[in-house]
Amino acid sequence: MTLKHRIDELYTAHPYYGSRRVAVVLRREGVVISRKAVQRQMREMGIAGVAPGPHTSRRRPGHPVYPYLLGAITSRYPNHVWGIDITYVRLQTGWLYLVVVLDWYSRFVISWELDQTLELPFVLRAARRALSDARPTIWNSDQGSHFTSPQYLALLQAAEVRISMDGKGRALDNIFTERLWRTVKYEEVYLHSYESPREARQGLSRYLTFYNQERPHQALAYRTPAEVYRAAPASGPLQGAAPLPQPSGERSAV
Repeated sequence: MTLKHRIDELYTAHPYYGSRRVAVVLRREGVVISRKAVQRQMREMGIAGVAPGPHTSRRRPGHPVYPYLLGAITSRYPNHVWGIDITYVRLQTGWLYLVVVLDWYSRFVISWELDQTLELPFVLRAARRALSDARPTIWNSDQGSHFTSPQYLALLQAAEVRISMDGKGRALDNIFTERLWRTVKYEEVYLHSYESPREARQGLSRYLTFYNQERPHQALAYRTPAEVYRAAPASGPLQGAAPLPQPSGERSAV
C-alpha cells in the first residue's frame, strides 16, 4: 500500500507520467522495481498516463462523442462552463472515487459525490444535484464510459446544455478540474490517512466547504470561489474582473 500511495502522489503531481517515468522516479528514490511491476500497480489503481484520475477514458463503443468546444472560448461568468471529472481517494486500505462538478469561472464546486465503486449512479447523482441548482451553457467532460452513457447524455440533453468532451487522451483539456484534484489531495487527502469511507466522507465534506467558502484563490484576486460565484450575474462577468485563462499546459495550483 505504501508503494501505491507514492505512485498516487507522483501521478497527482504529473498526470502525464506513464509507467516508464513513474518507474524511473521510483528507482531514483531507491525503490527496486521494474516497469512491468509499476504497470501492474497502476492497473490495480485504475490509472494510466495522460488520463486524469481513475481509468475512465475508455468510452462505450458505439456511443456518441461530442467535440471539444472550449479551444477558443474563455469562461467569462458563473454557469458559463462547468466541468465534471472523477478521481480516486486513497484510504489506509483501499480506494474511494470522487466525482465533482466545477464551475470554471469561479472554481466553485457545484456538487460532488463519493462512492466505493465506479458505477454510473454516483455520477448521475452529482449531475442531477448540480442541475437542480443551476444550468451551465457548456458542460465539459472527458470521453469516459460514464460521460458517454445514454443515461448521462439524456440528463444533459434534457437540461439543454451544450455538451463538450476533451480530446482523447488529453487531460489538460480539463485543466481547472485537474488543478482542483491536486489541491484537494495535497491540502486534505495526503494530510489525513483515512481509515474508513465514513472518515473520508467527513473529511472531504469539511474540506470542500472550506474550499468553496473560505479558501482565497490567487487566480481570483484572493477572493473565494463562493464570493465570485455569487457576486457575478449568471449572464455576464463580474465587473472589473479579468477573464480567466484558457486551458493550457500550465500547472499552477488552483
